[in-house]
Amino acid sequence: MCSNQMISIAIAMVCMGVFCGSINGAIAAVPEMGSARVVFQTNYGDIEFGFYPSVAPKTVEHIFKLVRLGGYNTNHFFRVDKGFVAQVADVGGGRTAPMNEMQKLEAVKTIVGEFSDVKHVRGILSMGRYSDPDSAQSSFSILLGDAPHLDGQYAIFGKVTKGDETLSKLEEVPTRREGIFVMPTERITILSTYYYDTVSENCEDDKLVLKRRLAASAVEIEKQHVDFVPKSETSINKEFDLSMDL
Repeated sequence: MCSNQMISIAIAMVCMGVFCGSINGAIAAVPEMGSARVVFQTNYGDIEFGFYPSVAPKTVEHIFKLVRLGGYNTNHFFRVDKGFVAQVADVGGGRTAPMNEMQKLEAVKTIVGEFSDVKHVRGILSMGRYSDPDSAQSSFSILLGDAPHLDGQYAIFGKVTKGDETLSKLEEVPTRREGIFVMPTERITILSTYYYDTVSENCEDDKLVLKRRLAASAVEIEKQHVDFVPKSETSINKEFDLSMDL
């Protein structure tokens, strides 16, 4: 074998090693998802997501507690920007139902900015905030496409596990633009929520608990059909901006 061929092979092997190393690095960068799952039941279908507790533990604890308290029930997606984000309103101003004291206490908490090297791609959950990096409360976005300009600027805490077809439906809802926000012309309501654990979901006790949660959700949804009163959208201007670099 001539020396030129040997050099070419050596270069190819080095390049392959670098390429494989890059792939392994990318794989290693994918965070481990916890076993808890949350389901948002909307008037366009269900959206299920899981959390990244190793990436943003304080954010995960806060959001999951709000879910367990029923904080996101009757809330809505105040913003749907096709190919970019669907943003959940802050629970303090987005719900149609009044909050109880426990919900209020958790909703007003601000969370330290837990920024990471996880990438903003479709399905990722990313906290909304003001210009203060530690001002996140309860508003968050579901990414509808890749948004690398948000990387490292907003706290990623989870990802959608089921319901991409629902996200696609949201993207088809008619919208209007108000300043930097692209907003749906009709309310996209989070009718109710529930949660379960993927590790123990096969246990009979957990099945019974899940059935009770689903039954409670059904009762709440039926009550909303009877008592629902549309809320004024005048409070939307106070919502968080997740696209400061648009």
